[in-house]
Amino acid sequence: MYANQLINEAEVQKTWSPIIEEATGITEKSKITWMSKYCHYHNLNESVHNTVHLNPNMNVLGMGAPSFPDSPTTLDAFAGQTPGSGDRPFSLLPLAMQVAAQTVGLDLVPVVPMQGPMGVLTYLDFVYAGGIDAAAGGLASSAAPLLIKANVTDATGVADTFTVDQVIYANSAVAATAAYELTFVGLSRIDGYPIFRVRGYQSGAGLTAVYAQGAENASEPIYLSIADGVAFWNNSDCTGNAGAWDGSAELVKALEDHITGFTGNAFEVNNRAGNPPMSGINSIDPYTRGMGESTPDNVMGLSLFNKSVAAMTYQVAAAVTREQVQDLKQFGIDAVAQVEAVLVNELTQSINKLILDRIFRLGVTNAVQVQAVTGTVLSAAFDLTGGAAATFNLGLDNVGVAGQVTGTSVNVGSGGETQGTLQRRILTKILAGSNLIATRGRRGPATFAVTGGKMATAIQDVAGFVPYPLSNTVNQAGGSLYPIGAVAGVTIYVDPNRDFNDLKIAIGRKGDGNSPGLVFMPYLMAESVETIAEGTMAPKIAVKTRFALVEAGFHPQTMYYTLDIQLTGVDVI
Repeated sequence: MYANQLINEAEVQKTWSPIIEEATGITEKSKITWMSKYCHYHNLNESVHNTVHLNPNMNVLGMGAPSFPDSPTTLDAFAGQTPGSGDRPFSLLPLAMQVAAQTVGLDLVPVVPMQGPMGVLTYLDFVYAGGIDAAAGGLASSAAPLLIKANVTDATGVADTFTVDQVIYANSAVAATAAYELTFVGLSRIDGYPIFRVRGYQSGAGLTAVYAQGAENASEPIYLSIADGVAFWNNSDCTGNAGAWDGSAELVKALEDHITGFTGNAFEVNNRAGNPPMSGINSIDPYTRGMGESTPDNVMGLSLFNKSVAAMTYQVAAAVTREQVQDLKQFGIDAVAQVEAVLVNELTQSINKLILDRIFRLGVTNAVQVQAVTGTVLSAAFDLTGGAAATFNLGLDNVGVAGQVTGTSVNVGSGGETQGTLQRRILTKILAGSNLIATRGRRGPATFAVTGGKMATAIQDVAGFVPYPLSNTVNQAGGSLYPIGAVAGVTIYVDPNRDFNDLKIAIGRKGDGNSPGLVFMPYLMAESVETIAEGTMAPKIAVKTRFALVEAGFHPQTMYYTLDIQLTGVDVI
């Protein structure tokens, strides 16, 4: 993803990094980098109008939601188009730096500063394309793409009972004959949706013919044959109901759902005369020289996607009396400064909670999808007897639906299990979560895990476990509020706002701003306005922060995993 304003980042960092280091004491390179860009943008903002206007929320209209201007349609219609918004409010940079330095949640997600209240994130991906006259995502074409993915169910009502090489037929709006032949390839490794290889089947109403890949002349575009709620069939004459489409089809993304055989012999039926249409679809055999010379290349395409981002707002105010200002001076206390510090803490806590909530939710989404696709469950139930079914209610996912996974409890009542071995099992779960994120997200292992006080105590207690040591730097100093060390390269953070007995763990990977996952995009990290109340003539301070927390990329949930530990008759501390 890219910022939509070009700046000389080296010069910006050279200018601002000494100031940031002196003001905040921060020396971490990644933080210095994004905070320098943030300071540069805010310097531009503050240089516009060094004044501020307070909206009493009575007779002064607000700006409304940020928006883009519409298209003028013609060169002479510029003055008539609907304008967008773009005001730049005043902010206090030192206060913004203070909030940024104290917000530990920013250690868990990459930070990409915004230079305005709206921004555009751009993503690109390679897809399995093919077909002709491709448009509207590659499905609105007169010939089909090579591969499609769709959330479909077969005649039994589920999606995972298709068999590899199973052939079904898509309906035709022109006649009661098949327009496309679809061969099941496998399930998506991300969301579990079935993937099909597509070939045109007929050239017109009442005419049937199977076309070589890339030579289709279908009677209608693929998106008309694969529509919401339309049935598909076992036979080419549209008999033998095989199920129904449940959602629009989409192109298959090569980075997330790599299809073995796309570059080799498996995809070209004409190279296997006499074999079933898709026999060997999962083969990894390459072409022979003769086949390679005579077979047209399968085509991949580059898709570019934009997502608009609008800054959201947290705001809070506080007031003191004139007597407080006067009388607290005898104790050497600046009442206004104390109030401002409280407001900064309020903003910091709110941002932290928002980031952690999104991390846990995305982790729930991934945990549910992982079980649906591979059956893997990292959540664990420790029981004195074991063997019973265990249900783990992980909380809400990223769309607000309660996420649940199921497993079997582990018998820890025999075999020399101790409190220490149970604690050691937790370290293994964190390591497994890290490796799962590395293999599923394909961007690298996890970099952090967040949990509550009881789980943190168990991890600290077993830091020096001797029989089966696991590389860790966890310190055993009590009272740590945030990082307590690392397990297998995964930094453990303690969330003091979680219930002490909450044993859930969210494992995640902090990206670089160009990979999937959560991205924090600050516009105004902190805006502070001090005024005098008209009725009491006492000081009043209002603080506001504006930012966007974006679920970036096509599958941001793959960068996080949430698991739970259940205890029956045993404990870990």
